[in-house]
Amino acid sequence: MVIKVLGPGCAKCKTLEKVTREAVEEAGVDAVVGKVDDIMKIMDYGVMRTPALVIDDEVVISGKVPSKKEIIQLITNR
Repeated sequence: MVIKVLGPGCAKCKTLEKVTREAVEEAGVDAVVGKVDDIMKIMDYGVMRTPALVIDDEVVISGKVPSKKEIIQLITNR
């Protein structure tokens, strides 16, 4: 599983990356978590509001920081 956090580096983007890494560890899934901060690459995903969370090239959340519990549900339901 490949998980990407999209965002230019704002506080919410950093929080989403931190919570996502914690959720992956807590869920015990085999996933690679990365950060995309290039605005042109973010726009390639069709994201207009950051932060955004992409799982296996599908945008699953945009414009908010979900709870760790929500992220765990998203990654374990895949």
